[in-house]
Amino acid sequence: MKPEHKMRFQSKLKVPVLLIAAALTIISCRKDILDTVPNDRLSEELFWKSENDAKLAVNALYTRLDSTNVLAWDAMSDIAHTNQNFNTNAYIELGTYDATSPKVLSEWVLAYKGIRAANYFLDNVDKVPVTTPSLINQLKGEARTLRAYQYIKLASLYGDVPLITKSIGIEEGRSVSRNPVNEVWDFIDKELSESAALLPPSYTAAADKGRITKGAALALKARADLFAGRYENAAEAALQVMNLNVYDLYENYEKLFSYAAENNKEVILDKQFIKDSYPNNVFNLLAPYSQTGSSSYVPTRSLVDLYETSNGKSILDGTSGYDERNPYQNRDPRLKFSIFLDGDLLPSGIVFRPRSDSGTSDAIGNTYIASTTGFNIKKYINKEDYASPSNGGINIILLRYAEVLLTYAEAKIELNQIDNTVYDAINKVRNGRQDVKQPSIAIGRTQAELREIVRRERTVELAFEGLHFFDIRRWKTAEAVMQGPVYGISYVKPDNTLTTVQVVAVNRVFNKANHYLWPVPQKERDLNPSLSQNPNW
Repeated sequence: MKPEHKMRFQSKLKVPVLLIAAALTIISCRKDILDTVPNDRLSEELFWKSENDAKLAVNALYTRLDSTNVLAWDAMSDIAHTNQNFNTNAYIELGTYDATSPKVLSEWVLAYKGIRAANYFLDNVDKVPVTTPSLINQLKGEARTLRAYQYIKLASLYGDVPLITKSIGIEEGRSVSRNPVNEVWDFIDKELSESAALLPPSYTAAADKGRITKGAALALKARADLFAGRYENAAEAALQVMNLNVYDLYENYEKLFSYAAENNKEVILDKQFIKDSYPNNVFNLLAPYSQTGSSSYVPTRSLVDLYETSNGKSILDGTSGYDERNPYQNRDPRLKFSIFLDGDLLPSGIVFRPRSDSGTSDAIGNTYIASTTGFNIKKYINKEDYASPSNGGINIILLRYAEVLLTYAEAKIELNQIDNTVYDAINKVRNGRQDVKQPSIAIGRTQAELREIVRRERTVELAFEGLHFFDIRRWKTAEAVMQGPVYGISYVKPDNTLTTVQVVAVNRVFNKANHYLWPVPQKERDLNPSLSQNPNW
């Protein structure tokens, strides 16, 4: 659903003194001319009069969904890197942030703005004269789901947070306290279950593309319950999505993030954009420097090494056939579909050459904007946006069916309820597309082996989609993987020796005593002394 926009028309007029005098004379004769309705905004007395008003109001809530900011999450994990060290996200990656950090504040503020907007809608929608109860229930379901979406992020980042479910004033806002995180997860679970019952499985009208569906509410419920460690609920919700028979994997992983694939059968929830009128800058954020991109977030060697060889073996397996001097040959196809590798053709038609001795504008060290690892993210980089990199119309996918399959598999593995459906879900992701045919995982693996398999599968399948940052926190692996230097490409030097790039002046630190939760923003605590702080901050 493309967001509606209000426009304010402004003009600068040079009015002669005589006309001003005439206007003042008219006003003095017609004092009631001052008693007019403002034409740049809608009064509450004029709104909430029709079901269309309610629909317009819920439309506005979609603007609060995450956007290109989801691309930054993995760059604060082990699989990507914040390329410029002056970017405030870099402090998260390096472990040098605190309660005053801009990113810590901005995510809190953005989430609560979305919650406030949803609360306002839900507090007022019943003023509307109802002729189609099913429509109003649907709109309520959309609003409640969008509100729950924000609480999933808040609970994952900060743990205990204020649970606000109605509009509140400034003074009341200065005294709210944090609810235990389990109460927040309870609320999310209940909200999404009840919202799913109000929502249709799909929409037929083109104008409703992008709206929250029953599947979106249930898939978010599966994500939330997985994040909360409520594996039975997660598996059940994921299975409900699977049984809707609405979603399936898109045939071509390579094209999944292209304009041609927008609104495909795999997409469960996305943020929709329109070039020129409601654009995004994803091309500028991610594309290589030679493509007028800023390489804001770049892949790391840690991720590249996770992609198996085409025979389904780890590159660390001596029988895999991996050749460190030709590292991208015979690999899982998702590697080349997700990451720009040395020798790839770029949107402008030139070849990507990131080696420091390549003499190209993409060479490591050529400029601080070029990738410091020698890799660039390929997802969302489309030729159509090359000419105008900050005016993109590609939709940003926030939840897709592959995640649901892997959520189901992981939850069942954690419950140790391992059956054929677990293998089916994992193997569908591994080889259920025309262009990805990794060998199936054979039945008979242990729980520990399957846990490692599904975690690797989530990481490579969903790379750069904003989930891995949260995964390594709930898996409690961040303390191991977020330590030390960041590495990039390996290549053969003219003297025939193999060298591996190490990003200069980067040393990640993750303190398990406090980094598994972000601090409550200091600015919020200054405004509201009732907000407690997370441990060791």
